[in-house]
Amino acid sequence: MRVKVFVTPRKGILDPQGRAVEHALKSLGFDGVSGVHVGRYIVLDVEARSPDEASAAVRRMCDQLLANPLIEDYRFEVEPG
Repeated sequence: MRVKVFVTPRKGILDPQGRAVEHALKSLGFDGVSGVHVGRYIVLDVEARSPDEASAAVRRMCDQLLANPLIEDYRFEVEPG
């Protein structure tokens, strides 16, 4: 099953990369931009018997490696098939 994982900084956590992108966009004339956060997008092919089994495995992957639970949030989508 294909799983798409989205990792983003937690609300209230300093995001220096997001801040740099925000300043760069403003310097290019995009004045209406604020609150930029930069995250990661990860695509995995997971062998599992069901979407629930895939979800459980990916949740463990995120908690142990793919996301830092102290400063990042994550969500994922399982595409059956």
